[in-house]
Amino acid sequence: MAKQKMLSVAAAAMTCLMLSGQVMAHGDVTPQGVDTGNLTQLGEEWVDENPYRGTDNKDNAEAVTIGSSAYNQNCARCHGLEAISGGIAPDLRELESDYDGDEWYIYRVRNGAVRDGAVYMPKMADYLSQEALWAIRTYVESRRAEM
Repeated sequence: MAKQKMLSVAAAAMTCLMLSGQVMAHGDVTPQGVDTGNLTQLGEEWVDENPYRGTDNKDNAEAVTIGSSAYNQNCARCHGLEAISGGIAPDLRELESDYDGDEWYIYRVRNGAVRDGAVYMPKMADYLSQEALWAIRTYVESRRAEM
């Protein structure tokens, strides 16, 4: 009986060790840079609304393309692949595509999210340009129709 218990404990320890190796193998979680050279440059001061919104906007298609790549490199691990949340973090497709949604988005990407001293989301504006962050927002808005 004692031998069986020791084997169970050993098996549990081995499982934990293997899982911790997978977590460590997740790789670099530092936000990845985004090339926004093909988008209209916005400057240092934050704009109040998504400047790339609307299919009639000359930058929209390029913003969706750039935003897709940027989202999948920087946001998907928490907010879900293809902007479909798995429940770990909010489903960003639910954010309204208007001034109020943009206001919330700006606040969150500039300030991040911290609860009880734990960082749930970094201040993405410290790592990504305004153009990159609006491109991500444009991509997420393009995914709303598939909700």
